[in-house]
Amino acid sequence: MKRVTKAVFPVAGMGTRFLPATKASPKEMMPIVDKPLIQYAVEEAVAAGISDMIFVTGRSKRAIEDHFDKAYELESELEIRGKTALLDFVRNLLPRNINCIYIRQAEALGLGHAVLCAKPVINDEPFAVLLADDLVAAEPPVMKQMVAAYEDHQCSVLGVEEVPRAETKSYGIVATRPLADRLDKISAIVEKPRPEEAPSTLAVIGRYILTPQIFHHLEKVAPGSGGEIQLTDGIASLLSEQQVLAYRFTGKRYDCGSKLGYLKAMVEFGRRHPEVGADFSEYLNTLKPC
Repeated sequence: MKRVTKAVFPVAGMGTRFLPATKASPKEMMPIVDKPLIQYAVEEAVAAGISDMIFVTGRSKRAIEDHFDKAYELESELEIRGKTALLDFVRNLLPRNINCIYIRQAEALGLGHAVLCAKPVINDEPFAVLLADDLVAAEPPVMKQMVAAYEDHQCSVLGVEEVPRAETKSYGIVATRPLADRLDKISAIVEKPRPEEAPSTLAVIGRYILTPQIFHHLEKVAPGSGGEIQLTDGIASLLSEQQVLAYRFTGKRYDCGSKLGYLKAMVEFGRRHPEVGADFSEYLNTLKPC
């Protein structure tokens, strides 16, 4: 049995929905209280036993590399000032056994293309894909839940949740039949169907475990609008060759690719923060309705 030890983080997107905040800074570096979105995603992968973090980057994404790199000047300054707790935090953003690998996606040609860019590093192994936009509060972490499902069934697993029918046009939607507790077998997957045409209201969120056969299918997928290669189309093709499962994860997802979802995450994570949570909750209770 091959273990899932590699994770792909597609981070080449421009983040236009958050302009001007993302004009010079990656959307994945936007903080939820005091930690950027990409760090939450990486920590989730680490908790699942993954050791190789593969970032598919684009222009203006250098801040992500810098974030996970050693910061000599910052560490020296913290040491001089005797801020040992902060120094320890900065030095241990990631466990020492974690490898960070960066691949440039020269053109933004879709999520499927971003995943395909990681093929030379993945080789013939199963791997995870995590989209930092989808922040999920869960215990155990969602990717750890999905790795357990993969180890039981040895096939691709997609994280899914029910969404209102009016929102199916924003997601990949799957048609399924029950297989086991929280697991369904996928019979079809459609990218962003209109509500009246959606096969269900079960939406794929930004968590995937994929077998290496997905690369063969992504290489054959015809580009769609804007020349983009959709991961959904690759998975639809993979269904003709292998079983693909939908995993109904436990936890709460925040769509941090939208302003409203981001604000909800900021408030709820802020209220749970060990340093400021109590004071922040007290402040929120003093606010009057607008």
